Amino acid sequence: MYAAVRRYEGVTDPAEAARLVNEGFVPLMREVTGFVAYYWIDAGDGVMVSTSVFQDRAGADESIARAADFVRDNLASLLPHPPKVMAGEVVASG
Repeated sequence: MYAAVRRYEGVTDPAEAARLVNEGFVPLMREVTGFVAYYWIDAGDGVMVSTSVFQDRAGADESIARAADFVRDNLASLLPHPPKVMAGEVVASG
């Protein structure tokens, strides 16, 4: 399995960002081949973190591209800073 993690700082309205992600982005993630799970986390203090899990690297890479497009088209005013993106193979899970 592979995961992509994106950390967004300076989120201006966490509740609205969560609503838009849940209604618009989560369905897009479910369409990606190899989808396993998606989480959108409110870490507090204007920080939100997304975690996408896929069966293979191609799915994780596609999730990064789709996230960039979705943020640009739907969340730019709420997520004013580019995310810190990390991706890699899941080497332990529970």
